[in-house]
Amino acid sequence: MNVSRLDRVATCALVAALLVPAGVAVAERPYPDKPIRLVLPFPPGGGTDALARALAPKLTERMGQTLVVDNRAGAAGNISSEIVSRAAADGYTLLFTFANMLTVNPLLYKLPFDVGRDFAPITQLGTAQFFLVVHPSVPARSVKELIALAREKPGQLNYASSGPGAPLHLAAELFKQRAGVDIVHVPYKGGGPAAAAVLGGEAQILFGSVASTMPQVKAGKLRALATTGARRSALMPELPTIAESGFPGYDVSGWDGVLAPAGTPRVIIVRLHHEFVTALQMPDTREFFSRVGYEVSGTTPEELAQIITKETAMWAKVIKSSGIRVE
Repeated sequence: MNVSRLDRVATCALVAALLVPAGVAVAERPYPDKPIRLVLPFPPGGGTDALARALAPKLTERMGQTLVVDNRAGAAGNISSEIVSRAAADGYTLLFTFANMLTVNPLLYKLPFDVGRDFAPITQLGTAQFFLVVHPSVPARSVKELIALAREKPGQLNYASSGPGAPLHLAAELFKQRAGVDIVHVPYKGGGPAAAAVLGGEAQILFGSVASTMPQVKAGKLRALATTGARRSALMPELPTIAESGFPGYDVSGWDGVLAPAGTPRVIIVRLHHEFVTALQMPDTREFFSRVGYEVSGTTPEELAQIITKETAMWAKVIKSSGIRVE
């Protein structure tokens, strides 16, 4: 029997009616509907891990799904970045990382991913500036006096760092270049050993984190000369910045941020940005960040992308002029 044109139209309409609900169901599938993984480049116990574990419960409560902290340390943080770069772009695998992983590692390592191509920025969470400190035996009580001393004794003052290409190393090299002084780099395996070396007199100068320097400064075992950020630190507001001390524009801070795989739908990026920024503005979050030496940020995705681009260009110049290499 031949099917009339009217019958064919009716059949098509019926099929379309049956298919539309399924399509709508997919399009309107709620996000998130399963746990979200935060991949970190460090082992448990560090600063970035502490921030992630402070934020995860708040986001879990707000989003109705568990945010799981997944520590994937190794290869200078590149393992975690590669995991997320290869993950599905569906908002369920996020990179919770430190600045150097995004702005310095691509300059020092041959990587199987490209930061600009393979990641979608969500927000910069917070910034943490460093402290320029010296051993008490150093007869300098200001940045100006330290520079004068270094010029009097070229190559005779050592600065300790947490390793080649690490934030504290780069902060010191930028200072060294801006000040035009010859101070010798002595690398150690971490910020703690570097601070211990200055405490023991093996080196005289350190660009250190809050955790590695503040207790020793308060105990009188190290002398703080300046901070490295654009503004004075709330932890020691009486201490000038390096920029104030004769080097306008000097601004070095570590920071943590969150990114998703490239191609993640914009609606999910917007939702995640909103939830992270809302959690950051909670009074107890701000208090916790301040206690561990961080200043809450909460940038837009576009602002984070600009920060990554700007800092990558700045560190590229420092690395090239200093001849920094990693093994």
